Amino acid sequence: MSDLPAQRPTPTPGTLEDVDRALSELRRGWPVVLHDSDDGVLLVLAAEAASEERLRSFLRHAGPEAAAGRGLILTGPRAQALGLSGAAGDRPVRLEAETLSAGTLAAYADPTAIARPVSGPQPATRAAAALEAAAVDLVKLARLLPAAAVVPLTPEDPLAWARARALLSLAAGEVAAYRTASARSLGKVAEARVPLADAEDCRIVAFRPADGGLEHLAIVIGRPETSGPVLVRLHSECFTGDLLGSLRCDCGDQLRGAIAAISAHGAGVLLYLAQEGRGIGLVNKLRAYTLQDRGADTHEANLALGFDADERVYLPAAEMLRQLGIGQVRLLTNNPEKVEQLARCGIAVTDRVAHSFPANGHNEAYLATKAEKFGHWL
Repeated sequence: MSDLPAQRPTPTPGTLEDVDRALSELRRGWPVVLHDSDDGVLLVLAAEAASEERLRSFLRHAGPEAAAGRGLILTGPRAQALGLSGAAGDRPVRLEAETLSAGTLAAYADPTAIARPVSGPQPATRAAAALEAAAVDLVKLARLLPAAAVVPLTPEDPLAWARARALLSLAAGEVAAYRTASARSLGKVAEARVPLADAEDCRIVAFRPADGGLEHLAIVIGRPETSGPVLVRLHSECFTGDLLGSLRCDCGDQLRGAIAAISAHGAGVLLYLAQEGRGIGLVNKLRAYTLQDRGADTHEANLALGFDADERVYLPAAEMLRQLGIGQVRLLTNNPEKVEQLARCGIAVTDRVAHSFPANGHNEAYLATKAEKFGHWL
């Protein structure tokens, strides 16, 4: 018996909304249909969400005739961390897997899991095709471990095939365009005066993308004069450091230090970006901490999980600044990538203002990695 609800609503297309709904489906353990006019059709399931029950439903949708085409897509960094043959560079890798189990998927996807990939001959691998790469990118957007079980399909009409099974179908091009489209759709949704301990003249402006995704915040201190360069800090949210005062990083110091520095300057803006863990999300950041406790540094841990060392994008920050009327900034940062990326997004960086803090007895190795592997000015 299928575990699909009898009255499950039929999804309808919607570009940004389409991708956002697909992310929700994948996080719940439901498959989605991904199609491309050149590369065909794939049924996609997030490896992390593949319980035995969800996996059985996924395979029933695919049908027995698709058994020979089943596979697992991993990112290049994850495949290299596993030592798989054929893994090179950043390009995703496809593993042949005619039989799939939730345990096997977890073992390949999650380096913190107790289970490990089975010993013996390695599965055959090859570079992932464009559509397969889009599948793992979609899972990555869902802030899940970047690994996807896939089965190629051959329906004449992918939309009709998906609709008949109450599954969401979307084009690979929608996935590729999602980050840019989401950032450009940001709009102000709320604004309020919020006096802070180090900046009493302060207001917070909330921005939300059109698909209803994660909000980003602008903390506007004083009355910035936008006819010239504005003192600005780009700060990626860090639940553990900002809120809990974690000593594993310097994020809390950077946040509070930036607010105090902007206030002392007289005016400026701190953008609080929803990009936890360098863009991999809080759950995956905690997994990275587990790997760091086993000996990896913060750069190596992200790669072992299958992510890039830094997954952040800065187009949302540029869009927020434009809507605040700011085209030139003096950037409070020790990260050269922020300077380069913000300028690439059309915001003139007229000056880089140093912004670093001493080690605390727990984060020396973390700060050393930022300097040595990420090129931070510390």
